[in-house]
Amino acid sequence: MKLPVIIVNFKLYEQATGDNALDLARIHEKVAKETGASLAIAVNPIDLARVAEAVDIPVFAQHLDPIKFGGHTGHISPDLVKEVGAYGTLLNHAEYPIGLETMIKSIERCREVGLFTVLCANTPETARDFVKYNPDLIAVEPPELIGGDISISKSGPHIIERAVQLVGGGRVLVGAGIRDPEDVTIALSLGAVGVLLASGVTKASDPYLVLQGLVSGLKQT
Repeated sequence: MKLPVIIVNFKLYEQATGDNALDLARIHEKVAKETGASLAIAVNPIDLARVAEAVDIPVFAQHLDPIKFGGHTGHISPDLVKEVGAYGTLLNHAEYPIGLETMIKSIERCREVGLFTVLCANTPETARDFVKYNPDLIAVEPPELIGGDISISKSGPHIIERAVQLVGGGRVLVGAGIRDPEDVTIALSLGAVGVLLASGVTKASDPYLVLQGLVSGLKQT
């Protein structure tokens, strides 16, 4: 996956599930092809297989479990996530936090099967503590800003700077409230290698137009 990147989490919004997930995924693919920008998406487990098959951009699971084949009713298998064509997974999102032991085992299983990991952290200090578990990227998202109208870029640039300082260059994504090109530009100018967002795209009346704008923020750095 090329950096810098914009990763859009579809969550379980009605506008981004089922047939809507396919339509929205194809919009992301179209913008990526038209602009050359690196775009990726994270979709729910029900839609994961058909979305991954339908588009040629990185598709992430929103979560998985550190298991192997066996009696694990209701769990999400890393092996199957890889088999259906997913590129990687989010882990420890603020809306689906996991314990430290589970996190460590999940990253290990992803490494075994060849899945890219984006590990979420709520503070720069937590992100620093996660570095030793060697996820591919760490996404710093203050929970109080997730889904809101005020972005981390505009309200907390010091958080981005601190995260990059503690984690190191080339490994930090930031998210929470990201909505416009300026948010992207600020994040990258402070050392982040991408952004993670959701409702700014998934709930937009014209996701194509919003994505074109966000991509323009990548090009201003």
